[in-house]
This record gives sequence, C-alpha cells and structure tokens, in this order.
Amino acid sequence: MLRLVAYDIADSRRLRKVANLCKNYGVRIEYSVFECDLDEKLFSSFWEQLRKLIDAKKDRLIVYRICANCVGGIDSIGLICRPGKVLLYII
Repeated sequence: MLRLVAYDIADSRRLRKVANLCKNYGVRIEYSVFECDLDEKLFSSFWEQLRKLIDAKKDRLIVYRICANCVGGIDSIGLICRPGKVLLYII
C-alpha cells in the first residue's frame, strides 16, 4: 500500500536520522515528505523505528494511507518525479 509520510522535527540531529530512515523506505517528493510503497509487515517495522527516533513532545509525524484506486488520481505540477513501483528494498 502506498503511504505518504510527512514530518516536522524540532532537532537537527533527529531530523537527519528521520530523513535517512525515510530514504531507506521510500522516495522523497518534498523536503519532509516521502512516498513509501510498503506491505504491512515492512511498514510496521519502519513505523516502529520512526517512533523510537522522534520526541513526541516536540516533533510531528503523520502517515496517510493511499488506496490503489486513489493512486491514479494523484496529480502534480512542476519538478516532481513520482516513483514507480519499487521492486526491491535494501535495508
């Protein structure tokens, strides 16, 4: 399932760690927004790792699930390169 992961991290050290983790699981489409096409098991692992990195009192992290029917309705303008289906993740 495609997921849109967005974050606002208060500390630059945590920000780098979150960004690097997101790069391992998805494709950056904006500075703090990633598209991640993950099955439930892989997403659960990713989400747990994110939870351990952030400070819930200072940071914000949100994930939107995008159903298969809605993916075809995603529109963009400008220098946005949406990823295709990822065949292999190396973690």
